[in-house]
Amino acid sequence: MRPGVRVGVDVGKARIGVSRSDPDGMLALPVETVARADDGSDIARIQALVTEFGAVEAIVGLPLSLSGVHTLSTDDAVGFAERLAEAIGIPVRLVDERLSTVTAQSALRASGRTTRNSRSVVDQAAATVILQHALDAERASGNPPGTLAT
Repeated sequence: MRPGVRVGVDVGKARIGVSRSDPDGMLALPVETVARADDGSDIARIQALVTEFGAVEAIVGLPLSLSGVHTLSTDDAVGFAERLAEAIGIPVRLVDERLSTVTAQSALRASGRTTRNSRSVVDQAAATVILQHALDAERASGNPPGTLAT
């Protein structure tokens, strides 16, 4: 397992969930929800978090359909990851995120949160699920997860 903090990103149409790992890359933790913006302030905020945490890599969720086919959301996430890679100066990897939001919502419900009172954190929880999946995959295979955004 490569050492260093990773930042996880769940790209949505209105909000972007952000998570981070511990320095050993073992555990993913929620950080915040960033409003999606056309003016680049969303990328600037993630860049600030990358700097604050001293992150060595960013993991962006790649939303595929259940059958693995690319969708409009896939194209949006890839475009966002490419812009993020240009801005932050560290590797950005795209990792399959199928069912991450469903998993996050289930975990929040299990902890007693309703859909109504978890809207503000569901994106963070999804980013945490995506990042934890990537960390676990790297630990199991010995290889960096997903593919590099260019």
